[in-house]
Amino acid sequence: MPFDTRRRGFLILLGCAATGWPPATSAQQVDRARRIGVLLNGSAGDPDASSCIRAFQEGLEKLGWMVGRSSQIDYRWSADEVDATTAAVEELLSLTPDVIVSDGRPALEALRHAALTIPVVFMEIDRPVFYGFVESLTHPGGNMTGFTGLEPSVGAKWLELLKGIAPGVTRIAVIFNPRTAPSAVLFSLSAEAVAPRFAVEVIRAPVYEPADIEAVMTMLAQEPGGGLVLPIDPFTTVRRSLVFELAARNRLPAIYGVRNSAVAGGLASYGIDLVGQLRLAAGYVDRILRGEKPFDLQVREPTNLKLVINLKTAKALGLEIPPTLLALANELVE
Repeated sequence: MPFDTRRRGFLILLGCAATGWPPATSAQQVDRARRIGVLLNGSAGDPDASSCIRAFQEGLEKLGWMVGRSSQIDYRWSADEVDATTAAVEELLSLTPDVIVSDGRPALEALRHAALTIPVVFMEIDRPVFYGFVESLTHPGGNMTGFTGLEPSVGAKWLELLKGIAPGVTRIAVIFNPRTAPSAVLFSLSAEAVAPRFAVEVIRAPVYEPADIEAVMTMLAQEPGGGLVLPIDPFTTVRRSLVFELAARNRLPAIYGVRNSAVAGGLASYGIDLVGQLRLAAGYVDRILRGEKPFDLQVREPTNLKLVINLKTAKALGLEIPPTLLALANELVE
């Protein structure tokens, strides 16, 4: 279902939005607690939720913003559904936050149309210039700035790493929902370009319902040599437990685009650590609350991608990780 920017009172919220940037201030000398809205993909009950909240709050408190004293944080969760995202944005805007932190493109699309003057710090957004969230990385030019996601060229690296971890893989399905992760096609193209070098066939596998995920894995499991690549996608992230279960049942090695997936039970990941980006986002929130403007804060690209390998999952799949990859890994989960 396409995103509807006119839903449920956005025009009213636009008229009620803050009309200016927050004045320069000190976290130690404020006449009121500054209000921070946080909109994250997933749900409050997700295993990663507590670590994300803890990382963000620790980052703020190190900069002098004591939660409950000089700052107040309102968390909302989008759960990757359009209606849930719309409702979460409306709720946050009704609280008149001084700044909003958000991850994922669907949530940022909602904020772009509803929060024209409230500063927004985004995370894990690929190609923010292409999608019009900012004018350029060095000069964002509006009320949004933050931290980009992965470059599409990482798709080739995922294929290379998965082939190194599971040499028997000959067919790899790139699973993504085109509605929630349209840029995943570019990652698949990157993997397809290098596939002949690794004697692998890459299959683009768009999914729209949980049943589609099962159908793709069942198809792959009909012959030996199947494997999976899962780019960053709110749709599959929210359904991570289902993905893990099906991959294990069908004995399909998989690599993911976000660290938390490997830590939680996936075979391997190579990409961004959302918890780490939240700590960085706390720094940008601090600078905005002290008076800096989002259009003056450069959009930053990830510079330290991490390889995580889950040794327990590898053992369950009968895989022996080569010593070279063990040495290359930033983190081993046992």
